[in-house]
Amino acid sequence: MNTILQLHQLDKKYGNIHAVNQLSFRLERGNVYGILGPNGSGKSTTLGMLLNVVNPTSGSFQWFNGKISTHEALKKIGAIIERPNFYPYMTARQNLELVCKIKEVSFSKIDEKLILVNLFERKNDRFSTYSLGMKQRLAIASALLNDPEILILDEPTNGLDPKGIQDIRSIIKLISQQGTTILLASHLLDEVEKVCSHVVVLQKGKKLYEGRTEQMTQSFGMIEIKTDKTFEEISKLLQNYSGIDKITNEPDYVLCYLNQDIDSALLNKFLTEKNILVSHLRKTKPTLEQRFLDLTE
Repeated sequence: MNTILQLHQLDKKYGNIHAVNQLSFRLERGNVYGILGPNGSGKSTTLGMLLNVVNPTSGSFQWFNGKISTHEALKKIGAIIERPNFYPYMTARQNLELVCKIKEVSFSKIDEKLILVNLFERKNDRFSTYSLGMKQRLAIASALLNDPEILILDEPTNGLDPKGIQDIRSIIKLISQQGTTILLASHLLDEVEKVCSHVVVLQKGKKLYEGRTEQMTQSFGMIEIKTDKTFEEISKLLQNYSGIDKITNEPDYVLCYLNQDIDSALLNKFLTEKNILVSHLRKTKPTLEQRFLDLTE
């Protein structure tokens, strides 16, 4: 049973607002998935529907190939979709003991999870003394107490300082290495690129891309050109050049997007033969940020 979750045309409307629009994708066991999109793209609404706190307008989803009910599936899921909320006057351990009682799991898991999130030395300190990053790490420990098969995180590094962000990323990688599937929603490109093996890109509730993170940046690339001519002159000359799909005017150079592989030396020769002085010509691969902007624009 490798498929943990499958969505089929999942849809959610709030009056005239189409928050999630016919969304379909699949999660396979053992991967780290990122739902990437700007604020208001439908990420949190999607997670809410998957966790049965938001009712879909239409469509469906199945946990674990539909072999068990959603109610039973939720027992195999750990989730943090809101800011950590523990009793401030209780210690970290006392708060986790309370969570264990609610989830009906043994207290024996507490120390193990506190060690995992690097809070064991602070287990007897009150929650009110914790930094925001420590509170987030305690929330992750809480979500892991039942040894879930999948961990769901909504904007896990939101509001954290660089050290806190680095700590959360390290913990996510460690949890993944231990075999837990992870689904996180984020609007941060850097976060998704560094921790996610797969990505689903959303905009205004619609899926724009689904696949491996590395494949999102795999294309024929781009060529940067700087010459003694104007953008209009270069654009007119190259608009019918085989392999060039689109030409844009950047601050320091003309950027040619490719739809097939181009020999940059031959392009340089072509321009030279047209009596154009080329001072810069470089072939590059798109970054995740460039591909994201291409998709969402």
